[in-house]
Amino acid sequence: MMKFFYAPGTCALASHIALEDVDATYEAVRLNFSAGEQLKPEFLAINSKGRVPALVTAQGILTETPAILAYIAQTHPQAGLAPTDPFAFAEVQAFNAYICATVHVAHAHKMRGNRWVDESSSIEDMKRKVPETLGAAFDLIENGMLRDDWVMGDTYTICDPYLFMASRWLDSDGVPADRHPRVRAHMARMAQRPAVQAAMAQQVVN
Repeated sequence: MMKFFYAPGTCALASHIALEDVDATYEAVRLNFSAGEQLKPEFLAINSKGRVPALVTAQGILTETPAILAYIAQTHPQAGLAPTDPFAFAEVQAFNAYICATVHVAHAHKMRGNRWVDESSSIEDMKRKVPETLGAAFDLIENGMLRDDWVMGDTYTICDPYLFMASRWLDSDGVPADRHPRVRAHMARMAQRPAVQAAMAQQVVN
């Protein structure tokens, strides 16, 4: 059985949803970040980065959301969460790489500025820039990357839980609610899916 390590309020939500989407057999292990459980030797032996998600499989341990999403889709092909055509799958990976490398980084500047700079004034500058940078990243999603009801068009894929997870940052990061109506509609569709509801029920912060 796979073992999935997550913490509420993190990007692990995307992989959690995908596991529910494919009806995977897995054990969910919640980490308490406030208590520093991600930095304890027991977890660092699983993921030396001290971050989630982490997925323990029979073949080894996977980290990083795009890799975990691809693995879930490809090991559960009956769920149809990723195309088999190489070019179409590359498009899926390109979207998820954008969320990982651009959208997530823009969001992280609000709370994790000390990863990049030391001066408090620089950290504050980074925080002030977040509504602009995150908003601009979502402008591209709103105006082309989100093709239809689902990211890739009329077919639900592993891009959709990842976009849903990232879209939840918009309000808290100060991006106006009326700026991205198509993204907001996507969020509403996602919220109605049983897999999303099941994953989020496990992610409720106690």
